[in-house]
Amino acid sequence: MSRSPSKGIAFAFICLAILAVMPILADSRPAGADGLTFSIWLTFWQLLAGLPLFIAETRSGKAVPTGRLSGRTTAVALLTGAIFGLSTYMYVVAARQAGPVSMVIALQSYPLFAILIEAIFLGKRKTRTELGFTALLLAALFYLTTEGTFRITDISWWSAYALCIPLLWSIAHILLRQILAETDITPNQVTVSRLVISGVFMLAVYALVGAPGTLVASMTDFAFQRAALLLGVAYYLELVLWFHAMRHIDVSVASSVTVPTPAVTMLITVLVLGGTVETYQVLAMIVIGVALYGLLLAGKRARTAP
Repeated sequence: MSRSPSKGIAFAFICLAILAVMPILADSRPAGADGLTFSIWLTFWQLLAGLPLFIAETRSGKAVPTGRLSGRTTAVALLTGAIFGLSTYMYVVAARQAGPVSMVIALQSYPLFAILIEAIFLGKRKTRTELGFTALLLAALFYLTTEGTFRITDISWWSAYALCIPLLWSIAHILLRQILAETDITPNQVTVSRLVISGVFMLAVYALVGAPGTLVASMTDFAFQRAALLLGVAYYLELVLWFHAMRHIDVSVASSVTVPTPAVTMLITVLVLGGTVETYQVLAMIVIGVALYGLLLAGKRARTAP
């Protein structure tokens, strides 16, 4: 397939729009609705959205028989599925408790955790420039979680809680590289398999600690199901469109397009929903944006250096 940069950038911009709306959709669940129940239902709708392509790929002969998967690969699939299930629940909770704006800014810390994990477990070292922008990103995140004061006593623990989501994502994505590298399984098959495992994991947690009856009762709650459906479909579309973007442009280019995601979330919050945005959130977003663009440019130079 020939690469089309214009198509890749277009897909990345659509991803930007979806990523900006997702925290707002996560916060749109009815007041008092159980977060775990909502996470289970949005995973169900996300899985349902992915099934048509999964079935089409299976019929075309792209399916990978489970017998060909090694025990280690199966273990990684189970572990990452559980991690994504946990992170989905945390995403739903953080959107309500930290607020969509603070959460979407905190999610921009993904590169920071990816760098740290790659350095610790994969031995990948970064240049001084990359480390400098990483430090700037870390300072901006600390500024955000202390709500603009830099005082430890003022830390917003829900914003700090939101930082755990990209940490889990980075761990799971690094583990998933093994599956994509060692097998012929497609990204959509990985996504659908992950959703099945995530759903089973959350159902098991619900059986142990969930509020009795909420899973069945929410089935006929139109407002609840509409919010879960919208977020589930949006989440799946973002994943699929991101993979399509990667076919046409480099990850660094696509990532640079999605850096302004918090700004779009802020605009929607203020102009469409009539909400408010704090000054410290705007400043944190700007500094984090600068740090992310700096990391992207520094990483590109490091890769092309002789």
